[in-house]
Amino acid sequence: MRVKICGITNLEDALHAIECGADALGFVFYPKSPRYISSEVAKRIIDKLPPFVERVGLFVNEDSESINSLCRYCNISLAQIHFDVDATFLDTIELQTLPVVRAQYADDINKFSDKYRLVDAYSEAYGGTGKRLNLEWFKGVDCSKIILAGGLNLENVEKVKAYGFYGVDISSGVELKKGLKDPMKVKHFINNAKSI
Repeated sequence: MRVKICGITNLEDALHAIECGADALGFVFYPKSPRYISSEVAKRIIDKLPPFVERVGLFVNEDSESINSLCRYCNISLAQIHFDVDATFLDTIELQTLPVVRAQYADDINKFSDKYRLVDAYSEAYGGTGKRLNLEWFKGVDCSKIILAGGLNLENVEKVKAYGFYGVDISSGVELKKGLKDPMKVKHFINNAKSI
């Protein structure tokens, strides 16, 4: 199972997550988030990363031109679209996109079912709230294109393996405080997610 560590704000956390086996790092370009990072700081971090690591930019309520421009500048490899859009909007993004489904009801998880997508618990706020989804919703569902987010931690990541998710995304569950990762939690979470 692939692991994305989201809400990266400094190089030390980024390199440690990669060393522990993270497949992707998430950079939050949403100014209202406590994990917000400017494009300049994100670029400085990304320029120092080793190859073969997915660099995910998280966007909320931005137009495609702004997203494309920032992704080019920072060398973002995947745009995570964390607001309500349709397939037509996704087509205006120059790089691969990861639409986010903020699920309130069981049927919501089928939105964008033909695409890889991130499924998170609905919240008025965007991202990193630590709210958990009802795993019962995923019984009998093809989860091979779903990245699960929301309320994950060192203990409960074991329970999600049985559903066959493509990956998991964590932010608040491995933090010392908002925007700063706990090295041991990051290490143990990745180990738990990737152990067979």
